[in-house]
Amino acid sequence: MAALAADAAWIEPNNPRVVRQQIALRRWPPQLAGFTIALLSDFHYDEYFSVHPLRAAIAMVNNLHPDLIALTGDFVSVPTFGDPASEAHNADPCAELLKNLHAPYGTWAVLGNHDVFSDPKRVTSALRTEGINALVNRSIPVEKDGARFWLSGVDDVLGMGANLDAALSKVPANEPVVLMAHEPDYADYVSRYPVDLQLSGHSHGGQINLPLIRPLYLPPLGEKYVWGPYKIGGLTLYTSRGIGTVLLPVRINCPPEITLLTLRPEIGR
Repeated sequence: MAALAADAAWIEPNNPRVVRQQIALRRWPPQLAGFTIALLSDFHYDEYFSVHPLRAAIAMVNNLHPDLIALTGDFVSVPTFGDPASEAHNADPCAELLKNLHAPYGTWAVLGNHDVFSDPKRVTSALRTEGINALVNRSIPVEKDGARFWLSGVDDVLGMGANLDAALSKVPANEPVVLMAHEPDYADYVSRYPVDLQLSGHSHGGQINLPLIRPLYLPPLGEKYVWGPYKIGGLTLYTSRGIGTVLLPVRINCPPEITLLTLRPEIGR
């Protein structure tokens, strides 16, 4: 029992693992075959626990040499009791670490529910100060080798700020879209739109996963698509287990995750 407790509290939460995933998309341009995105999520920064897997993850991501880095929210945590904004100051040291991530097509972010329910202006300012752009209901073109796709981001869904119509308003109808949205179950709504790939976190992969039973706790809008790849109609979704922890600083059968997504066109399209 003592060994299990030590693993859950000290070993597993502090040892991120790289998950490599090949994603084939119907509208993906052949010129962009092999384009890589490193996905990180749910940092929940604090100076005692989540700082350690985050530091490890940054070096690991840079060694993967991704083309682009996507950060899908929850840079800080809302405290269980007291002022929701009291932990927003942690956005500053979190962003100071994240600025050390490097990719030729940049590091991009969306906010999560903890960010929005604490102090979204402070979180966004901390990220932008360190050169990390937060996409709030907007899209930017990513161009390479004469082809392009659109990287989109929506404000947090649980915070009632997501506006997918606004995010996609400048995207041509025939061009591929990669959407960052914190909550994975939002995919049921996103699947009605011309979005090819959704990147999410929020669920922590369950965080505490015991054999033969459902994870002990899954948050609202993180209960259906808990971890890994999913297909919802024409939409592909990938949900990350995240880096940090929430409620309890432990992980069981659910190590922190760095996801390296390699995007390719569907064969025979």
